[in-house]
Amino acid sequence: MADTTGTPLTGRVRQRAGLLVTARSLRLRLGRLRDRSWMIAQAAVGAALAWWVASTVLGHPLPFFAPVTAMVCLGLTYDNRVRRVIELTIGVAIGVFVGDLFVQLFGSGVWQIAAVSFIAMSLAVLAGAGQLLMLQAGIQGVIVATLVAGDGEALSRWVDALVGGGVALVIAVVAPGTSTVRRPRERAIAVVAHLASALGNTAEALRERDVHRAREALSAARGLHSEMEELTEAATEGLAVARLAPLRRQHRSGLLAIGAVLEPLDLAIRNVRVLVRRAEVALSDGERVPDSYVDMVDELAMATQHIADELAAGRSAEEAREDLVHLARASTWSRSGAGLSSEVMRAQVRSTVVDLLVLTGMTRSEARQRVPQTRDDLDPGPGADGT
Repeated sequence: MADTTGTPLTGRVRQRAGLLVTARSLRLRLGRLRDRSWMIAQAAVGAALAWWVASTVLGHPLPFFAPVTAMVCLGLTYDNRVRRVIELTIGVAIGVFVGDLFVQLFGSGVWQIAAVSFIAMSLAVLAGAGQLLMLQAGIQGVIVATLVAGDGEALSRWVDALVGGGVALVIAVVAPGTSTVRRPRERAIAVVAHLASALGNTAEALRERDVHRAREALSAARGLHSEMEELTEAATEGLAVARLAPLRRQHRSGLLAIGAVLEPLDLAIRNVRVLVRRAEVALSDGERVPDSYVDMVDELAMATQHIADELAAGRSAEEAREDLVHLARASTWSRSGAGLSSEVMRAQVRSTVVDLLVLTGMTRSEARQRVPQTRDDLDPGPGADGT
C-alpha cells in the first residue's frame, strides 16, 4: 500500500516513529544537560580558580594537578559530597606525593610505575579508603611517575593537588546549585502522581477485564522502585546542601519534611505493587473481583492523586485525610464471593491507607486507629487523628 507520493505507508510510519524517538531522545538529553549544568559550571570555574591559585599565588610553573583535582572532586554528587571531596583529595594527594617522592629518588620507568601504583593504593587502603579513593591514588601516582618534574618542582605537584581539593571544597560548600534543593520536592510529587496513575490503571483494568492493561500497570508499579531510589538520593543530596551551604539553609525545613515522607511512601509503593500483582493474577485466572473492591482501588487512586495535587500546590497533604479515612471504613469487611486475590487486594488497600495517612503527617499509631479492624471499630473516637 502506498500514498499519493509513492512512499509505502509502512515506510512513512516507521519514519515518523523514528523522528518521534529522536525528538524524545533529544528532550531527554537536553533535560540531563539542564540538570547537570550547574555541576559543569562549578567544575569549569573550579579548574580555572585552582590553576590561578597554584600558578599565580604559589608561583608553580605548570600546576597540572590543581585543576584536575578540582574537576574530579566537583564531579561528585551532593550525597555526602563534602566528605567525599575530602576523601578524594586525600587519595589524589597520596598518589601524587608517593609518585613525586619515588621519582625524585629512583627516577621514572616501568618498574617505578608498578611500585608507585602499588604503594599509593596500599597507603590509601590503610588510610581507610574506599575503591574510588584507592583507584584515584593509584592513577595519580602513575601520572606523576610518567611526567618527570622539572628542576625545583619536587613535591610541588602534591601541593597543587591539595590546592585543587581545597578549591573544590570551598565551591561545594559556598555555591551549590539551587536545583539540588528543589529537585527532592519535584521528584516526590512525581512519585506520588505515578503511584496514583498505577492504581487508576489497575482499577480500569479490573473494570474492563483487561489483562494486558493490568500487566502494564504492574510494570509501572515495579518501575516506582527506581524512582524511589532517585528520590531518596535527591533528598539526601538536598539536605546535605541545606546543612552545609549558608545560602541554602532556608530550604532545610522543607527538605526535612520531604525526608519524613520517604519511609511511608516507600512502604506504600511496596503495598501497591502487591495489590497490582494480585489484580493481574485475578484477571489471568478469571477470578471474579467484586465491584466494591474495584471501587476501593479507584478511590485509593483518587486519594493518592489528591495528595500529589496538594504537594504540587505547596499545601499540606492533610486535606487528603478525609478521603483516606472514608476508604478505610469502606474496606473494613469482606464481600461474599471474593476470592483469594480479591481479599489480598483489599488487605493491601488497607495497608496502603495507613502508609498514606502517615505520609500526610500522622504517626503510624494514629493512622492505624483510623483503619478499623472490625465493624465494631468503625468509629475510633474523637481525637484519634491527633486533631
